Amino acid sequence: MADGALLIACGALARELVELRRRNAWEHIRILCLPADLHHTPNKIAGAVADAIEKNREKYENIFVVYADCGTNGSLDRVLDEYGIERISGAHCYQFFAGESIFDTLSEEEPGTFYLTDFLVRHFDRLVVKGLGLDRHPELKSLYFGNYKRVVYLVQTHSEKLSELAREQADYLGLEYIEHNTGLDPFDSILKEQVIEWRN
Repeated sequence: MADGALLIACGALARELVELRRRNAWEHIRILCLPADLHHTPNKIAGAVADAIEKNREKYENIFVVYADCGTNGSLDRVLDEYGIERISGAHCYQFFAGESIFDTLSEEEPGTFYLTDFLVRHFDRLVVKGLGLDRHPELKSLYFGNYKRVVYLVQTHSEKLSELAREQADYLGLEYIEHNTGLDPFDSILKEQVIEWRN
């Protein structure tokens, strides 16, 4: 018999979701994270989420998807509509972490902003340098990042080591560096607003 709830989420949000589950005593909620590398092939995200739903929909009373659109151009929403399942609102995780108003302000200040999160800082070499082929073709850096003006590191967990890495990454990209401490409160608030019935 179906019971409890399942969050199907992007692997880039795993640490934060586990911490918020602990903080809020959401013992009845399970978290299933899909590989963060799917962001390199966003056309595969909707299919991967659909597969996860198919494998788990008989096991859980509720399923909620913690993905933004993430470059799927609406295909994720079309899949979720077929199943009658909702996802967290937003275009990307940067909005989750910063909160909508702060993110809008940062974007308006400088549209040419490349955002980092704790996850991206930790995995910058794998996801950005190697993922975009910059290790093999460094000349592509100007093609990918030539229109960016700055890096904004949205900090979920304060760490001098991560801040130092983020500064080095901004230097590598040749961009101005700005650090904005978000913590987890904005993400926590969004989850509570949109998944509030699961807290009962």
